[in-house]
Amino acid sequence: MKIHHLRNATFIIESGESFILIDPMLGAKGSLPPFSRIRFKSLKNPLVDLPSNADSILDKVTDCLITHSQKFGIKALQHTDHLDNTGEDFLRARNTPIATLEGDAITLKKYGLNIQTKLEYWRHQSLLGGEVIAVPAHHGHSWVHTLMANGAGYFLQLPGEPSIYISGDTVYTTDVERALKELKPDIAVMASGTATLDISKPILMTMDELIKFVRAAPGKVVANHLEALNHCPTTRKQLKQELESDRLLSKVYIPDDGDVLTFDSDK
Repeated sequence: MKIHHLRNATFIIESGESFILIDPMLGAKGSLPPFSRIRFKSLKNPLVDLPSNADSILDKVTDCLITHSQKFGIKALQHTDHLDNTGEDFLRARNTPIATLEGDAITLKKYGLNIQTKLEYWRHQSLLGGEVIAVPAHHGHSWVHTLMANGAGYFLQLPGEPSIYISGDTVYTTDVERALKELKPDIAVMASGTATLDISKPILMTMDELIKFVRAAPGKVVANHLEALNHCPTTRKQLKQELESDRLLSKVYIPDDGDVLTFDSDK
């Protein structure tokens, strides 16, 4: 298995002939508005362009997984850092088969997207010859999560490959802990930017929670959702320093945009 990290939460899982695109934010640098205007510098998003090798791997995409996108089915509230207009255009043009939560599927189908698999929390469902389990994601501390698109993380087991758990946008919860301890993923992808809006507590894991996640993970961890959005203050350098001080860095990959990670199959 290979993980092609593109930017933020957007990456591609390569497994045999399958190239599974996760959460496509594919627009150019600065094509989205700031997600914070007071607490952090009011910069347009994304803060960086896609890496130079993005087009070559995007050309190979066969399938797509979307962790979350909608709130109340209102287009203006779409979480464009996981599915932007350019990402939608890409998926429509290729008629890419998509798996996503049942609630998001209803709305995204209206946009002309090819929804093939509607996922339900904690249900074992077939996908690409293997199985996928949707794990509840709690997108924010305190009251703010009620305003957010509470989506899912995904545990994915493909034939002959290491298992992988994608946390999605979540804080650390009993569901996240259950996924790590009961499903025992060989690889866990951790949303690490500690995103925070102007009016709220963090809507992603705090540094303490990130360390807790890494400690609970039974295998390797890949940190993403870093240094691409103006409301995500945690940097790669800060995360690395914290992991080093807790003697956990050997468990964690912190890829730069465009990096490709290879994981041997032991199945």
